[in-house]
Parts: sequence; structure tokens; C-alpha cells
Amino acid sequence: MKILHTADIHLREYGDERWKALQNLIEIGKQEEVEIFAISGDLFDKGIDAEILRPKIREIFSGTSFEIILLPGNHDSESYKGGMYFGKGVRILTNLNEPHEYGEVRIWGLPFEPIGGEEILGKLRLLASNLAADKTNILLYHGELLDAFFSRKDFGDEGEGRYMPVKLSYFKGLNISYVLAGHFHSRFDMWKLEDRGYFVYPGSPISITKREIGQRKVNIFKVGDAPKEYMLNTPHFEEVVVEFDPFSDENPVDVVKQHVQGVRPEASIILTIKGYVNSERTGMREEELVEKIRETTRGRCAKEPSFEFRDIRAILEDGLFKSFMSKLERSDYPEEKRKHLRDLAIRAMMKARA
Repeated sequence: MKILHTADIHLREYGDERWKALQNLIEIGKQEEVEIFAISGDLFDKGIDAEILRPKIREIFSGTSFEIILLPGNHDSESYKGGMYFGKGVRILTNLNEPHEYGEVRIWGLPFEPIGGEEILGKLRLLASNLAADKTNILLYHGELLDAFFSRKDFGDEGEGRYMPVKLSYFKGLNISYVLAGHFHSRFDMWKLEDRGYFVYPGSPISITKREIGQRKVNIFKVGDAPKEYMLNTPHFEEVVVEFDPFSDENPVDVVKQHVQGVRPEASIILTIKGYVNSERTGMREEELVEKIRETTRGRCAKEPSFEFRDIRAILEDGLFKSFMSKLERSDYPEEKRKHLRDLAIRAMMKARA
């Protein structure tokens, strides 16, 4: 059996980029011939979004050959009450004691509640006696793994609160082969459980905030195998840092262009320009260079580039600096060491002139 596992799509509007990302995942599920499509929380950004989008959700969820399993997350915990219909073959796991069975697999759901770790541990201990000994047990979970070295930004715009916190040790002694988690946005990440099995976050399949950097992924795996990241062509943010070399003959605008052209077309770039330029060599003042960079990157950047470079023409023409460079060039230091010393000298000269 093959399973596609994702989370944190945070749907808001029909037809926008997040909606298209979900459509893309449905098509991938068909192409990969998965049997289970699991969304571990926060399919919707808010309860009202679920209410508005449900008719369209029914359409795309009903036209598949696989079963779709939904788990309430902290953003959409109110979206699945009252027996609402989300499409043919859609199962919603709102009760930890009511699993979904599919062949040799039993899928349990730990839906989001505003409870702490001790209460969660108690729920898992009660679950232990119900876990099937003759089937593969899978748990869908939406919350924070305390063992992981995350920062607040890795969870999207969730503030400083704790959300359903667990530790890997909570699953010790349980006959659970996979904990398919959601809530962690930034990247695909996986841990081995102490006894057996895996705990895995797939990351959000589309960048929800500018903090979610890099190409997006989902988890597609065969039951019995390790979880496996599957690369997506969905919109995301990419950090690009360009450092100018004042001694290079290359046009700095061309340097920026090369970096931008190397980024995937579906990515919005967060661009930072560092280093130094020599306006005598480039034939452009700082102001002119900034404008040309804006023209080169127009339509590719998520926000205004961060311009941190400096024109150091005056320093390069200083007699003391020229003397230092002459001695440095005659040294037998490796190139990396020379560059480091050169940069130290530039910073020292800049500070002395300030």
C-alpha cells in the first residue's frame, strides 16, 4: 500500500496558489497510484474557509481512486463538526478511539485540542490497548515535537504558544509504525521511534510565509518502508545571497542575473546583496547599480532586495591600502586566507574613515 502524507495547506480562497497546490497534490496521488491520501491537519486556514470551500472540495476529493483521510489541526479544528460531507471516500478522524481501517492498515487520529503533554501521554496510554497486533498501526497527529530543535518561525505564524506538545518517548512501547504529523511548516523532517517506526513532518506543500524557504515536499511511501520525501513544483520562497568582489572584472549586474536565473521559476526570491564594488571599475555609482539590479530582478523577488553592498573606490585608491595589497599579493598565503585578510583591511579602513 502506498500513502501520500501532507499537512498545513491553509486553504483560503478557491483558485489561488494554495488551492492549485492541493490540486497538484491530488494529481500526484493519481500518478503515484496511492491508496491513502492523508492530510495531518490545517487543510483550511480558518473554519469559515472550510464552510466556503466545501462544495469545491467535494468536487476534487470525489474524483479520485484513493481514500482521503483528514485530521483537524489547530487552524481548522472547528471545520469538521456536525457530520459535514467533504466528498466521496473522505474520512475525518475526530475521535482517537475510532480508527479507519483499510486492508491491513489501521489509521488512528489524534485531532488537535488545547491540551498539554501529560494529557496527550494519557490519551496515548489508553490507546495502547486498542492498537491492532495483527495490523500496521498509523497515527495522524498535529502538533509540536519537543525533541526537535525548532524555532517558533518553523511553525508558521503560530505565536509563542505550545500546540499539542509530544516527545518521541511518548510512543515507546506502542505498536505504532508511523506517526504522520503536521504543524511544522519549514521542511521535511523525520525521526526513528525508539522501539520501531517513524515520526515524520512533511513540511507545508506550499510556502505559507516567507519563513518557509526552499522547494516544497510531501511524504510518499509504501507501508513497510521508510517515509520518503517527494519534491514538488509548487510556489515557495528561496533565499539568494550575492556577494560582490571589488577586484572582479565581472559586471555586478551580470552576477546578480546569473544567481537569479539559477532559481526555479516557481520560487519567489528573497534577495540580499552584500560585499563591495569599485565604481571606477564598474562605471556605475551605487544608486545606478541599485536601479539596474531592480530592473534585472523585477517580478522575481518576494520583496525589495536588501542592498548591503558598499562602493569602496576611495579605499582602493588609498596609498596605505595599496601598500598592504602589494605585500599581501607577494605572500604565500592560500587564496582563502588572502581574501580574509583583505576583507579585514577593508573593514578597518572603513571604520577609520567613519
